[in-house]
Amino acid sequence: MAASGTGRAAARRDLVRDRARDLLRGLRAALPTPRRNPFALGYLALLLGTTLFTRFGDPQLVHRLQALSSTDVHNLAHHPVLALAASGLWVAGPVWTPYLWAFLLTVAPLERRVGGRRAAGVFAAGHVGATLLSQAVVLAAVAVRALPVDALGDLDIGVSYGVLASLGALAGLLPPAGRNLALGIAAVLVGEQFLDGTDLVTGIGHPAALLIGIALWRPLRRGPRRPLRRRRPAPAPLPVRV
Repeated sequence: MAASGTGRAAARRDLVRDRARDLLRGLRAALPTPRRNPFALGYLALLLGTTLFTRFGDPQLVHRLQALSSTDVHNLAHHPVLALAASGLWVAGPVWTPYLWAFLLTVAPLERRVGGRRAAGVFAAGHVGATLLSQAVVLAAVAVRALPVDALGDLDIGVSYGVLASLGALAGLLPPAGRNLALGIAAVLVGEQFLDGTDLVTGIGHPAALLIGIALWRPLRRGPRRPLRRRRPAPAPLPVRV
């Protein structure tokens, strides 16, 4: 009896050790690395640089560069390519840390599943598509005098559209439970911004970016995909004695 109890205790310890080892292996696999996530980590480093420049650089120079980068109607009419590209080099606000978590939870896992090029394409599609749609709404609102003419030059920079498009696209590659959780979180974020109603641009742009990511489910599912975690190889069968 004692030997049997000792054997069961040893088996339980082995099971706990194996599960802890699997958990640590899964956590290591989920952490971004330069090899698996060159796009996400490179973009985060770029945003960190511009955030530090915003905080410690010359305020007048920062203001001029951000005004030139803004995707407002005026800039889109005169230099659209420059405005669309440069507006994604800044974070909206003085704090970089929320974007670290946003990229780690959306862009990085999407990149691990579909590769850097397609993840960058999703990000760019959300950034460009949601920007153009939201600024078209601003232009229409000014035309019907629902907004003042000054709204055509309001500062519009940041990467939230690309992040939300990445979240929407990632949801389509997850199992049903994970997909529902991701879409629920996205709906709460977008709904809160929409109901707040203080910023028409993001109130239109955020749901548009999310829908752009969702619209890309089919092409992303058709292309090559990589698992988020590498499966452990099955142990070799033990030789059978005759």
